[in-house]
Amino acid sequence: MNHASHSSFVSDDDDDDLLRSPGPLLTLPERRSLTTSIRATATVFEDPSSVALLERIRMVAPSDASILIIGETGTGKELIARHVHELSQRRHGPFIAVNCGAFSETLVESELFGHEKGAFTGAFSSKPGWFEAANGGTIFLDEIGDLPLSIQVKLLRVLQEREVVRLGSRKSIPIDVRVLAATNVRLQAAVAAGHFREDLFYRLNVVHLALPTLRDRPGDILPLARHFVEEYRHRLGYSPITISPEAELKLLRHAWPGNIRELENVVHHALLIAKGHVLQEADLQLSSMTVQRQGIGEEARAKTPQQALGEVLRELFNEAGENLFEDIEDTVMREAFLFCHRNQVQAAKLLGISRNVLRSRLIKSKQISALK
Repeated sequence: MNHASHSSFVSDDDDDDLLRSPGPLLTLPERRSLTTSIRATATVFEDPSSVALLERIRMVAPSDASILIIGETGTGKELIARHVHELSQRRHGPFIAVNCGAFSETLVESELFGHEKGAFTGAFSSKPGWFEAANGGTIFLDEIGDLPLSIQVKLLRVLQEREVVRLGSRKSIPIDVRVLAATNVRLQAAVAAGHFREDLFYRLNVVHLALPTLRDRPGDILPLARHFVEEYRHRLGYSPITISPEAELKLLRHAWPGNIRELENVVHHALLIAKGHVLQEADLQLSSMTVQRQGIGEEARAKTPQQALGEVLRELFNEAGENLFEDIEDTVMREAFLFCHRNQVQAAKLLGISRNVLRSRLIKSKQISALK
């Protein structure tokens, strides 16, 4: 899916009929014309982590530097990109949002850079790409990690030369575009695995904005929930509706694996089935995946990969063998080797060790042959 919009970014100051949140509220433009939500359409900045993020955005937005926005699905990466655009010198130019994972490998080049008549079967006329459409403004490349390597090479050239060449053409077209990119995957790991070009990563990652998950910004949960209640009760033509204390507690205790998008959908559904002017705890229907996460407990939900590794190591310590440390090292190197699709150079880079050290250990553990 791609979106092209010249609309300005909306805040709660522009929308007097909404229930105002204590912190700044950012929403997608023309959101009330949407019958259903297909992505996170609002976010607030009240939790301390959100306030810090907002301040960082205000510092970096006025420049023309490329920005890499990192966050889980549903955290509102497009909202942040639009806000960066609105705070920049390009705010009067176009904002073009493109989902890089929405096109097949054969179409993505044409969509991004355009094509000439006859460039391929079905190309009955010339067509500018999204980069040309964003000229003078900002292009937002969502799910940048989904781009094929062949397109990554061409994107790098566009960023370096500030010009595009349409498919089927030899003529370059100058462009003036600021690039914002977003991903929900660890691009550094993708670089180490050989799935993403290192030079493109550094070109995009001049500035990075890490979006916290909703569970890591609990101070925003209730203001967002109240906003969505107001938003959807307006669409449904309902009179004012509040949230009961029990329902609020349920919202605060939930892990929100789907982040803002999940919260919005839960509130929307609750309004459809509610029987009064107060949303009750029973009206908040959570998915089976979400319920399973609740059963794990608060401590487990907050577990980091390092904490999980620590638990595994403690289990190994209880069953310690003669060569425990060597066995652990072998396991780490083997898994890194497999993670990098059996590429020794990339695996060594991922672990921060020399290729020779990795190679000798892999040979010793019979992961590779000494003849290779």
